[in-house]
Amino acid sequence: MLPSPLLLSPWRWFTDYYFEYTECDSTGSRWRVAIPQIPGACTGLPAPVQGTECTFSCKAGEFLEMSAQECTQCAAGSYSLGSGIRFDQWDYMPIGFSSLATSLENSLPVGENTISSWVPQGNYLESNRDECTVSLIYAVHLKKQGSVSFEYQYPDSNLLFEFFIQNDQCQEMDQSDDKKWLKLTKHGEWATHTVNLKSGTNILYWRTGGVTMGKKVVNPALLKNIHIEGVAYTSECFPCKPGSFSRVPGSSSCEPCPRDTYSGHGASSCTPCNTSTQYAAEGSSSCKDRPPCSMKDYFQIHTACDQERKTQVIYKWVEPKICLENVTGAVTLPPSGEREPCPPCNPGFYNNDTATCSQCPPGTFSDGMKPCQQCPAGSEPTLGYEYKWWNVLPSNMKTSCFNVGNSKCDSMNGWEVAGNHIQTGAGSSDNDYLILNLHVPGFKLPTSVSSHSGEEFGRITFEFETSCTADCELYFMMDVNRKSTKIVESWEKNKTRQTYTHIMTKNASVSYTWAFQRTNQASDVSRNVARIYSITVSNAVDGASSGCRVCALGAQPSSSACVPCPPGHYIDASTSQCTECPPNTYLMPHAAPGPDACKSCGPSSKSDKHSLCYSDCHFTYTEGNATLTFDFSSLGPVGSLMNGPSFTSKGTKYFHHFNISICGGKLAVCTDNVTDLSITDSQREKEGPNAITTFICQSTIIPASGRGFHTALSSQSINLADTFVGATVDDNLEGISVTPDLFPKTSKKVPDVNFYYRSLDTTSSCELGRSVVVRLRCNPDKSTTGELSVPSQCPAGTCDGCTFQFLWESSGACPTCTERDYHQIEGVCKGGNQDLLYVWNEPKLCMGGVTLPAKKTQACEGIEFWIQLGAGLGAFTAVLLVFLTCYFWKKNKRLEYKYSRLVMSANKECEMPVADSCAVMEGENEADMEDEVVYTKPSLFGKLKAIASKRNGDNYENVQLNSAHSKTLVWS
Repeated sequence: MLPSPLLLSPWRWFTDYYFEYTECDSTGSRWRVAIPQIPGACTGLPAPVQGTECTFSCKAGEFLEMSAQECTQCAAGSYSLGSGIRFDQWDYMPIGFSSLATSLENSLPVGENTISSWVPQGNYLESNRDECTVSLIYAVHLKKQGSVSFEYQYPDSNLLFEFFIQNDQCQEMDQSDDKKWLKLTKHGEWATHTVNLKSGTNILYWRTGGVTMGKKVVNPALLKNIHIEGVAYTSECFPCKPGSFSRVPGSSSCEPCPRDTYSGHGASSCTPCNTSTQYAAEGSSSCKDRPPCSMKDYFQIHTACDQERKTQVIYKWVEPKICLENVTGAVTLPPSGEREPCPPCNPGFYNNDTATCSQCPPGTFSDGMKPCQQCPAGSEPTLGYEYKWWNVLPSNMKTSCFNVGNSKCDSMNGWEVAGNHIQTGAGSSDNDYLILNLHVPGFKLPTSVSSHSGEEFGRITFEFETSCTADCELYFMMDVNRKSTKIVESWEKNKTRQTYTHIMTKNASVSYTWAFQRTNQASDVSRNVARIYSITVSNAVDGASSGCRVCALGAQPSSSACVPCPPGHYIDASTSQCTECPPNTYLMPHAAPGPDACKSCGPSSKSDKHSLCYSDCHFTYTEGNATLTFDFSSLGPVGSLMNGPSFTSKGTKYFHHFNISICGGKLAVCTDNVTDLSITDSQREKEGPNAITTFICQSTIIPASGRGFHTALSSQSINLADTFVGATVDDNLEGISVTPDLFPKTSKKVPDVNFYYRSLDTTSSCELGRSVVVRLRCNPDKSTTGELSVPSQCPAGTCDGCTFQFLWESSGACPTCTERDYHQIEGVCKGGNQDLLYVWNEPKLCMGGVTLPAKKTQACEGIEFWIQLGAGLGAFTAVLLVFLTCYFWKKNKRLEYKYSRLVMSANKECEMPVADSCAVMEGENEADMEDEVVYTKPSLFGKLKAIASKRNGDNYENVQLNSAHSKTLVWS
């Protein structure tokens, strides 16, 4: 690496040439050559000589004097790192560093006039605040293995910050994720990051890019004190930067100038300021005139309670005092206030006739005004913090002031106690962070509450207000297990007195931080303040007790006097016994003891352990005489949907990724891989704020190609639904409504089943929390796992930001098949047999359940049988008719005979015979009569003749009588 012209030894500027080494050859040797100051002037140059070994380097505090090729001590006012280089002065961008901003999609450089770049700020570098991807680049050539270390601040997870290394072929070096992705830091804290370097060319990249998604500008990352080890030699010493000095030769570092002194570039000592009219902070490069004292230069405090339990407000100058009192326009220190009675102790503390409040011993409680008392039998102390009186700052809280560019703030209190509240202090300048911190080492659930009875281990509630005439913002942050600080909520400008609650769902050590920042600060600091009136933390493991709660008694009370209730049991206040909640109810956490602590699950939901309600994937709907049964288990445990892409105002492409669990077997998990990629997937489900486990959650995905990063980024995971309300075909349930127009129905035969969810976490825009409706629709054309979609009118899944609606179309959402879903078809009768087939009704709108019956064969009568039967019946009828005809014909002949005999008798005697003879002689049997009456049907001629006879008065018929006798009697 060629040395920087600004860091060369003085002799170089007074000669016509300077010395450099050639590249090392394969044997590890090199030559020292002279290089003219003016290119092309090659006369009078010394001849090349053998150089030192390639791995040669000087000790810290020395440099390689090239003319003699010997190590020489650095002069006073300069320093050397030997085989290393350090960059700790950022008044300008050092030579060798470059800042490159790229476009969002194609990684092409943007214009030079862009504001997206790393900006030198004196003691540090500041990254960009927008969505552009900006890389800080520095190339270094190492002759041996070395390392790079630097200090950084990274307070905002909405900014992506990575550090990686490439070789001279633009190939990225192997680097683990924990070395590549920088971890978040608390506001005001500097972290150190160190990475090993290989010999050869190393190109260092610090890359940042904001992810705003419509939010305000992100907080930048800060970088300072870059230290690189492994260079072959240092041919010059580095002069001490202004505000520092090295008093002896051979120094490996420079010391900052003491307060009220200053120094210039390369100083071996510091010059005192005229302290009567000037001042200088530690490490100053010049003296400043002392300003007139103002309200910013003093603060008020409440004195500790004295033996008489009295306190008063007093005012003190900010130390070190830099202002002048006796000049025009200066303010004086206000007089102290009157002595007033001290406020009572906070709950859980007591005053034992001393000036301070002490925490009650374990197993006792106090309201802050009475002595500590033992909890009665069958009860236990309610541990926690309850701070509502602010005479002194509690021992587990601390306050500070931080401004990376203003060290004056470091010695000031950020917040000040004020009796019934605690408020922000004056600060020293704009952009100061006034910090208040509360540390909770862990949480302890009451013994009467099982750890499985809910997801809440504790909660913090505080009452606050902000009063601002200028721009200001109050941040509420938390740090779990000292991993990374996360902004939970923030408030801008004026906010009336209100209460905020955050629930802790993990038993871990946590630090809660309130940071107040003024921007464009007005002169009247008292009108730009944040006030906190009370802070309450429940179930804190080292907390005090302000009261006792009833708990279950064992058969033989132990020293604790309590036994834990099993999961899903509540404490009966009248008997102090554990009572199990009724079936299909869940136990509400932190509810008052009694049956009301058990809340019924919604429709089509159940609860086995009374911890939460869930769906068992089965649903039944009855309309009229028809009952539909659904089994949604085939949809799978968790469904996923990635919609988009969407674009921010600066053009960053991102997607919304949703994970949805409708059955209670496995919950959905959303992870955040931006802040800490070293955590494994199994650890993410168990640890930290980087994983969310719930019914429905959402993550923001930034594709790797969209920002120039080498992996897709998942960030801003939020919980959309942690409570299952119920499932129904109705469009409304417990205040959650479905908008039918978003997903028009496609079938009236099978209704859509709506799964309703709710999240208890409130936000500034959703005061009642978020709600989600997942509409399951039967679609036989889809697979069993189906397809998730969002309304076309609301591509983000929500139209108002609070109610999310999804459509899950699947064949697995169809009802279970029953006998009503198929019908029978009869086949043709062949050979006396007939087939019976069963087919589904079309369209088929069912899944699973009963199967189609197998084909059946049954006996049948064909048409030949019926033809034969008809022919037989016809023949039988014909025979019967012939027989009857013959019978009645014969019968008729006999009747004619009888009639003829009767007529014959009448003609002989001219009178009718008596009834007893009737033309049959006595002694004659009808059967013995051999005579036969023959009736001859008259012909046509005969009929005409008969008609003529009637006209003449004759009316006879000719009847021939045949007899066995010889004679024949005929009338004509």
